[in-house]
Amino acid sequence: MATITTSTTLTVPELRERWMPHKERLNSAGSGHPTAVRFHRACSWLEEAERFHTEDQTDHALIFRWTAFNALYGQWDLDRHEPLADRQSWQVFLSRMLELDTTGHIVALLNEHRGLVLAILGNPYLNDYFWHDPCREKAGKTRQGGRHKAEAWYAQKDWPLILDEVVDRIYLLRCQLVHGAATLRSGLNREAVRHCATMAGLLVPTFLLVWIDHGADEDWGIMCYPPVNHGAGDIRHRRLR
Repeated sequence: MATITTSTTLTVPELRERWMPHKERLNSAGSGHPTAVRFHRACSWLEEAERFHTEDQTDHALIFRWTAFNALYGQWDLDRHEPLADRQSWQVFLSRMLELDTTGHIVALLNEHRGLVLAILGNPYLNDYFWHDPCREKAGKTRQGGRHKAEAWYAQKDWPLILDEVVDRIYLLRCQLVHGAATLRSGLNREAVRHCATMAGLLVPTFLLVWIDHGADEDWGIMCYPPVNHGAGDIRHRRLR
């Protein structure tokens, strides 16, 4: 994979402008193309997240940035008539992102913000293993072990594992916030929330950039809860053709 030397984080207006030719082409037969809808939904949440830029608003920023990410990876289960499990869906999405990203935007981001990635992976409270039996001794071991493993993954250039692990840690914190397992603006998790919100704010625009450069004509699966136009007849979940 060819890589660029630095990551490129575009603003939402810049992403939309860059996406516009694809949007017009995809919607040439009528509005509502699933790929264009996913992009539009993601940008709407990502743009709103930028309103939360102060220290006491990082919880909000993290939730909104993850929601933007969810708009891209979400998949519909035709058998159960509900969205597929989050982790299953975003792991498949991340793998496809790395495969498509021949210009190396994601790898560049992980390299440029290595310190932030290591801080997240070294935080014991963002590690599922710690919560199996939370205690001070285990926190220390988890912190040391997590950072050591992350350093080894960087040395091995194991980008799929690094990306999956850092998103998994962000997801753990997202679940704590969304499911009421943390206090809003809690003093206990400020560093974790700040780090994860920052990383999500870097990753999601990068995913959108890869989507624009390499993913406009990909089949991204069955979109959850498509827009319904009652005047257009029967609306069903369907795959792209």
